[in-house]
Amino acid sequence: MSGDGAPDGAHRARVLLTRVIEPGDEVAGRWLREHGAEEVALRLREGGPRLPGVSDERWAGLRARAVRAEPERDLAAAREAGARFVCPGGFEWPAQLDDLGDARPVGLWVRGRPSLRLWALRSVAVVGARACTDYGAHAAATLAAGLAERGWVVVSGGAYGVDGAAHRGTLAAGGATVAVLACGVDRPYPRGHTELITRIAHQGLVLGELPPGDHPTPSRFILRNRVIAALTRGTVVVEAAYRSGALATARAAQRLGRHTMGVPGPVTSGLSAGVHELLRGEAVLVSDAAEVAELVGEMGELAPDRRGPVLPRDLLHPAAARVLAALPARGAAAVREIARGAGTSDDDAVGRLYELRSLGFVERHDDGWKLTRQAVSAGRQDHGGC
Repeated sequence: MSGDGAPDGAHRARVLLTRVIEPGDEVAGRWLREHGAEEVALRLREGGPRLPGVSDERWAGLRARAVRAEPERDLAAAREAGARFVCPGGFEWPAQLDDLGDARPVGLWVRGRPSLRLWALRSVAVVGARACTDYGAHAAATLAAGLAERGWVVVSGGAYGVDGAAHRGTLAAGGATVAVLACGVDRPYPRGHTELITRIAHQGLVLGELPPGDHPTPSRFILRNRVIAALTRGTVVVEAAYRSGALATARAAQRLGRHTMGVPGPVTSGLSAGVHELLRGEAVLVSDAAEVAELVGEMGELAPDRRGPVLPRDLLHPAAARVLAALPARGAAAVREIARGAGTSDDDAVGRLYELRSLGFVERHDDGWKLTRQAVSAGRQDHGGC
């Protein structure tokens, strides 16, 4: 940008090139790296020497696009939609996108007030199946809400299913979320998510590589996923079949050296098959936001230890626990028999039995001792109901 806030030559050239170059075009990315945006735009617009790596036919197609491009009109449409254009190397540009090399976006159209660069520094992608199950939607929303409560920005693709659940879970928790679209940011897609994407634009960020008014295509959805992967510190997949765009995001994250995680599901569900395949490889199994934060966060952001509930018998002295364990499940036993089973003396066993009686675990029965109903019930609970 120039000093008065107007776009400079390189900025305007990149705006033009978003109308010409498809997302992820590495040949064009090499042109930009070697010649600069202004030179590439000039050759395409004015008919300079053909740049290497494309056929005459392809070059002619790119030139036709360039001649029709109207960067000032696109900038005006973006302003009307409350959007701006962010260039590589600019103050708001997230440097981690540079890891994409020549597949790096030409630039990003961004709707929303927050700084993309700052938000991306502490962000996690939550992606998954469009036709997700109730379990998948619940898992995604809960996970996203938990991440939001821990101060993480949740990034997803604005699609139906897991993406929408992740965005909604974040918003419900009052958190920060980013939707990365495969179309113009002024043209919410899918249309059924117009209200959701508009809300994200008001409370968070909506961004994409395509200029205002441009439409999505199948290839653009797949290429959009590399931006989600590169922008974030890790990608969590919640439900995905073997052929899934969410898996493409996870694999892109792996190629970029980002963390990849998966939320397991029922082995009988085809929507869990892709996630489980990831987990058989390099991905890490996660079940909640604390485990995600532990993996992608700073040192010290540890998930709590996982353990079952503390049962009354867990609090017993080890010697008393051995005596309790020596009593039969049914009927009474003599002191000598209990002492032998606990590996202790008769006198010690008697003392422990009276201690256990005061705690409600055992009761005197004639000349023997037996478990109370409470102890029998607790023992079943301790063994998982077996």
